[in-house]
Amino acid sequence: MVKASVVCCLKLLLLLALGGLTMHVPDADVLAPLGLGALRLDGHLSYHDAASVARDFGNRCSMLPSAVLHPGSVSDVAAAVRRVFQLGERSPLTVAARGHGHSLLGQSQTAGGIVVKMESLGGSGGGAKMRVVRHAAAPYVDAPGGELWINVLHETLKHGLAPRSWTDYLHLTVGGTLSNAGVSGQAFRHGPQISNVNQLEIVTGRGDVVTCSPEENSDLFYGALGGLGQFGIITRARIALEPAPKMVRWIRVLYSDFASFTEDQEALISAEKTFDYIEGFVTINRTGILNNWRTSFKPQDPVQASHFQSDGRVLYCLEMTKNFNDDEADIMEQEVGALLSRLRYIQSTLFHTDVTYLEFLDRVHSSEVKLRAQGLWEVPHPWLNLLIPRSAIHKFASEVFGKILKDSNNGPILLYPVNRSKWDNRTSVVIPDEEIFYLVGFLSSAPSLSGHGSVQHAVNLNNKIVGFCDEAGLGMKQYLAPYTTQQQWKAHFGGARWETFERRKHMYDPLAILAPGQRIFPKGSLPMSL
Repeated sequence: MVKASVVCCLKLLLLLALGGLTMHVPDADVLAPLGLGALRLDGHLSYHDAASVARDFGNRCSMLPSAVLHPGSVSDVAAAVRRVFQLGERSPLTVAARGHGHSLLGQSQTAGGIVVKMESLGGSGGGAKMRVVRHAAAPYVDAPGGELWINVLHETLKHGLAPRSWTDYLHLTVGGTLSNAGVSGQAFRHGPQISNVNQLEIVTGRGDVVTCSPEENSDLFYGALGGLGQFGIITRARIALEPAPKMVRWIRVLYSDFASFTEDQEALISAEKTFDYIEGFVTINRTGILNNWRTSFKPQDPVQASHFQSDGRVLYCLEMTKNFNDDEADIMEQEVGALLSRLRYIQSTLFHTDVTYLEFLDRVHSSEVKLRAQGLWEVPHPWLNLLIPRSAIHKFASEVFGKILKDSNNGPILLYPVNRSKWDNRTSVVIPDEEIFYLVGFLSSAPSLSGHGSVQHAVNLNNKIVGFCDEAGLGMKQYLAPYTTQQQWKAHFGGARWETFERRKHMYDPLAILAPGQRIFPKGSLPMSL
């Protein structure tokens, strides 16, 4: 049976590679040798659409699965994983949960395995619906793991509520971001998304459906949060909510001095009364940046703004918001004015606009629509996301922005601080060991085949940046890390945290079935005695 299964997988891979979406193979002929023919499902397994899940947002890696599971229920996910577990370590099958496919280097893919289309479990896919509970002291929403955050926002806003912590882009699944961390400009106050979860439902690598929380099955709960999908597939999450504002004052200012920029950011995230969202980004060799802002923002002083020249300098943008309701506009104006008076930005670069809370949170989607229309969305994205300790951020900036990237700029560069105390150390996420650390994201796009706009050029720059961090001993950690060897992952986690991570893998996915695209535990690499 095992030999037949291996042969079938190899044949299927060859047929898919040669025939693409035109392949015609009867269900039974494929499912039976794979050991999946007896599964009773509310949804269905397919293989004609395997090519569509063998790609992701990174657009740099493609691994063709043997089959795609479109689950009609959580029971379907559990049944498929349980069957793969029963087939044993000699079976070639693995399982990858795929949300909206926003991974960067094949993390949601599996070569010759089964991809679970998690969006089928969301309300839009015909699966379980969201449930909002308006508890006076602690409201929450129960959301399917395959639901998009934008849909969670729409549903909770019907009740005047919203999650407290976000990612910059909302067209991602709940289970996908919670398997990493989920970080945006609210993280300094509320922590990442994984710090705002009350309960999870998880399908483990044995095919068990487990409900877990800080009080129940807590080891699995904390392990799965930021666990890169290694211990289970998140099929439901209970997310804390807060009253949602109607409006947002959205502000941008520029700095030419990095020290002033970072000191102001750190003062803002440490203050008791401050903005509701704080991020920053770096611009290199860009002219007319304020003219670009004018399409969405208005300058505080149009005359001064018209005379500002960026002259290709390295500039630092501080982006902030203040939430308010219509009857609080005057109070908001006073609070914003008081906060801005303490900052040392270039006075002529103060721009702002008022938008709805929904419009602000879904701001990246409007850019996506424009890029798709230009054919610039589905291109390779060799992104690099780093977490830099506060003590090293000036040394980092001097080398990276002053030297390595002095003549290059292939996309937005995020740079903003967060507070470690808002991150729960019991989760699987690895962060620098300082109270304040910076998220630095190099969000490159590579639309051309050669030169400055190519994948290779961006990757070379990324390698130079990482190499500098390692050689200088900055204590950097990568977020959404693209590591390809277990040795790299061991170094990433460090001794004690790796031991905990490995123990949890043995406990909850002993055959290393889940999330093979993370390249942490190849199937068959775990000692069966544990």
